[in-house]
Amino acid sequence: MQTFLEFEKPIQSVIEQIQKLKEVAAQGAVDIEPTLRDLEKKLAETRKTIYAGLTPWERVQVSRHPDRPYTLKYVDIISDNTFIELHGDRTVKDDKAMVGGFGQVNGRTVMFIGQQKGINTKMRQYRNFGMPNPEGYRKALRLMKLAEKFNKPIVTLIDTPGAFPGLEAEERGQGEAIARNLYEMMKLEVPVICLVIGEGASGGALGIGIGDKVLMLENSWYSVISPENCSTILWRTWDFKEQAAQALKLTAQDMLANKLIDGIIQEPVGGAHADPVAAGMLVKAEVIKQLDKLVKVDPAKLVERRIKKFCEMGVVLKAKPEPKKPRG
Repeated sequence: MQTFLEFEKPIQSVIEQIQKLKEVAAQGAVDIEPTLRDLEKKLAETRKTIYAGLTPWERVQVSRHPDRPYTLKYVDIISDNTFIELHGDRTVKDDKAMVGGFGQVNGRTVMFIGQQKGINTKMRQYRNFGMPNPEGYRKALRLMKLAEKFNKPIVTLIDTPGAFPGLEAEERGQGEAIARNLYEMMKLEVPVICLVIGEGASGGALGIGIGDKVLMLENSWYSVISPENCSTILWRTWDFKEQAAQALKLTAQDMLANKLIDGIIQEPVGGAHADPVAAGMLVKAEVIKQLDKLVKVDPAKLVERRIKKFCEMGVVLKAKPEPKKPRG
């Protein structure tokens, strides 16, 4: 059963009309083709109109759509079902919120790493709602180092509401684990492509987000904080989440305009959840294109460019020292 967001109600109405028409046709010899073509045309136009004018908050909602494909779905499509998952950080346990392993893309072996949300209530609990613990980030780093050892490129898929904020995560060094990943990813001597496929929240996203190319899907978001939490801090209530989403400049379009990402991957009309396979094929085409370019670059040059790229982000202001006052 499909799930529809509040602003998708016009789309839902047309889809229900199409379903009823097909039910009528199944009950008798009725020619529905002309009417069906008209409704399908109307559906495409309705989707196009609605998705052409989404607000930042609506894009946040789309990024969280329960029917939206998650990391393992994209990996299956991109790697042509050749994915072999690897487990554990060799210290604590295997974090189910972070997945990774080798797969083949167009005949080239690639290390895939990403956060995985659950597809139903039971799986969401099993995957901790896509919020990794420190061992998840340490597993990710172990797999990155493994890929570097065998000279294999890395593709990370970012989709998390944030790193797990529980007491046990802090006790095991959540901040250190993420900081270590930032440091080590800067120095990896293999190509790294980072894809924001859904939610890219805070350090939880950045922990696997340092790459030669950072790309976002059209209806994903990437920010230091979610709109709800930002609203809670500034206004002491979630009621201003829409204003917060606007002010945070968290959409793919805003991030590209601010030169914080390298490109946007278009989604099928109606969002990735409307056609997950088509969305996966669009991502696959972009990954192949970027890998074909990056594998030709000298490893030392890759590291140099990656460090320079992130060092140039933001603004640094140096305060002028105050003149010394004469004594006495």
